[in-house]
Amino acid sequence: MASTAEGIRPDHRIIFDMIEPSSRVLDLGCGSGDLTHLLMRDKNVWVQGIELDEQAIYECVRKGLPVCQSDIESGLAEYPDGSFDYVILNQSLQEVRKALFLVREALRVGRRVIIGFPNFAHISARASLFFLGKAPMTPSLPYRWYDTPNVRFLSISDFRRFCRDNGFRVEKASFLSGHKRITLWPNLRALGAIFLLSKGKATTDNG
Repeated sequence: MASTAEGIRPDHRIIFDMIEPSSRVLDLGCGSGDLTHLLMRDKNVWVQGIELDEQAIYECVRKGLPVCQSDIESGLAEYPDGSFDYVILNQSLQEVRKALFLVREALRVGRRVIIGFPNFAHISARASLFFLGKAPMTPSLPYRWYDTPNVRFLSISDFRRFCRDNGFRVEKASFLSGHKRITLWPNLRALGAIFLLSKGKATTDNG
């Protein structure tokens, strides 16, 4: 996603606002550490990053960020229950095969889990499939079918159902199209979504 005028990605700004100062945060698939660095600098957060890509890890180390190289699909067995206040899975869930296992693990080690993902049901993706008969490419899904890292192609409606079926409480939800917040028909109009989850049956869909 593009950066905001302040130099912060729109999804990072939403996640930043969700996290309380001085929290303990585990960032799964932290990339080059831009969000991690922002949280440490401006919210005095203690954060641990996990990343698989070697070049991204070098970037984290260069920024002075705590990061370890690991495949998040293998689980979080090294972390005790309730080790963190928040676990972040931003633009990572659609790239893993054991999605339910990973979310359950994240909710085991963290009190809350923040999940961001691209919305495969955006109107441009639907139009590409319906009118052109081609696998869609959108700003939030910029890959061709043969070089995408994504193994899951979920929609906002899919994720809401996933939460209901598995007893995950949705505390907050925000929907984006570039810099713009989407509140009306997000499953059709939003390019991406960010959910704040905790344990429990009740769900809300705050936009």
